[in-house]
Amino acid sequence: MNRLILKYGTPVTIAILAVFAWVTTRRIAAGGLGSIDLLAGTAVAVWVIGTVVFICFWPRITVGGFKRTFVRRGLGGGPIPVNTIYAVPESPSQSALSGSVIATGTDDVLYFGGWLDVGAGPRVLHVPEMHRRYYSVQFTDPSSGANFAYVGKRTTGTAAGDFFLCEPAWRGATPAGMTRIDVPHKAALLIGRAFVADDADRRTAYELAKLVQLTPAPEEHDHE
Repeated sequence: MNRLILKYGTPVTIAILAVFAWVTTRRIAAGGLGSIDLLAGTAVAVWVIGTVVFICFWPRITVGGFKRTFVRRGLGGGPIPVNTIYAVPESPSQSALSGSVIATGTDDVLYFGGWLDVGAGPRVLHVPEMHRRYYSVQFTDPSSGANFAYVGKRTTGTAAGDFFLCEPAWRGATPAGMTRIDVPHKAALLIGRAFVADDADRRTAYELAKLVQLTPAPEEHDHE
């Protein structure tokens, strides 16, 4: 998300300032210095309205950008269908060279992710036995940009497990042995990380990350 801000924040800001400077110049030329007060008031109003719009809609824009990237372009292996987890085999620094939206400046993690949609019914997130390896899967709400749930070493441990993902209004029984996670607005951005000790360990981390999967819920539980 920060990469999107860094990529588009500067040109958008420059464009807004250029438009405002042009309008200011035209108003001064047309009405003289008497129009400065009006322009100042307009600038304050635009600033306040723009701040509110930014807070309310920026999360939707940025998280929606991730969805479009995942579904249309993917993370290096082609488009990632909805309700599919894809693990990136290369290091984050290598991903940065190809312009990946989840590349970072550290190579001690391996990324995986996808777009979750439970609108047509619950899904199951399966994680393998991680053998005490640090990993995490964050669930990001596309409406607010807030992370509403985590699965991983610090929250659920490193044992193999299955997590039942559904809408909050879903009233069916949670399958035995699964942990229920409510998805507030039917969809979520899933970003996962798995610790990589060194280059020799990356293959092992990648094989584990590939075992993190989204599957349909058992049929007897796929109803309201």
